[in-house]
Amino acid sequence: MSNLLQKIDSRTKLVGENRLELLVFKLAGQQKYAINVFKVREVVQMPELAALPSRHSAVCGVAHLRGSSFSVIDLQAALGRAPLFESGKPTNLIISEYNSSVQGFLVGQVDRIVNLNWEAIIPPPVTSGANNFLTALAKIDELFVQIIDVEKVLADIIPYNTNVSGNILDSSLKIWAQQNDIKVLVVDDSTTARNQLKSTLAECGVGCIQASNGAEGLATLKRLADQGPINDAIMMMITDAEMPEMDGYRLTHEVRNDPELAHLHVLMHTSLSGTFNQALVKKVGCDGFLSKFQPDEVAQVIQEQLSALKAGIEG
Repeated sequence: MSNLLQKIDSRTKLVGENRLELLVFKLAGQQKYAINVFKVREVVQMPELAALPSRHSAVCGVAHLRGSSFSVIDLQAALGRAPLFESGKPTNLIISEYNSSVQGFLVGQVDRIVNLNWEAIIPPPVTSGANNFLTALAKIDELFVQIIDVEKVLADIIPYNTNVSGNILDSSLKIWAQQNDIKVLVVDDSTTARNQLKSTLAECGVGCIQASNGAEGLATLKRLADQGPINDAIMMMITDAEMPEMDGYRLTHEVRNDPELAHLHVLMHTSLSGTFNQALVKKVGCDGFLSKFQPDEVAQVIQEQLSALKAGIEG
């Protein structure tokens, strides 16, 4: 298992080139699933777990590994199926980091790592419904691999706080934003993440235009720019890093190379963390970087932009 991930650090260079690598695995059946390698720290055989009182039904317990402790989530149970933890089948543990938090995912057989272009990743069918746990599909060896929306899985187990602290909000700016119909473009393939941002923006008095991937986001920007100056339509763009068809890095690159869009304020809002990602978002031309999901920090950025916009309009 260690051989499977020993080159993971060097492979992170693919991020920003509209490419990704997926760690492919199974649960109890033959269907294959995947998550982004860049969010995976390690894959190990299932260790002994400590019991966790008053736990969510999908949480198996707590693992202690290399001096740290973290919750272990039965991914099959989290998807609403019979727990894999109690099946008696061989299991493995994927240790991952999302939104600056470490957790383990209990899975079945770990298959391999595959290298794909984001253009080969497609959104799930509309008929899958709003409550599904898929963020995308990838066709590998003529079979569709389901890419898990980990943010939704985590939000269902430990709901994210979307409320902005009262001492952060500026009521006068909120009223001004509402009166002037200020909007922000939010680009993210996770419905959960888009709804979280929409809620936070609403607390700041700001409306939300949504796009579910970078290609859709870029098309939206070009459509708005065709109707007039882009800053007349939106104040800024908040984009995720990893998305089907076009990732946030490529989207930002395209924005910076379009004369009608180049001056738009772009905030990268991603569950990827670390100094590597911060350096990369700066390289592609983002104005800022925030790790998901921190409503107070999002609100502060929004209000800074509102203040600057208000000052520019009112002189």
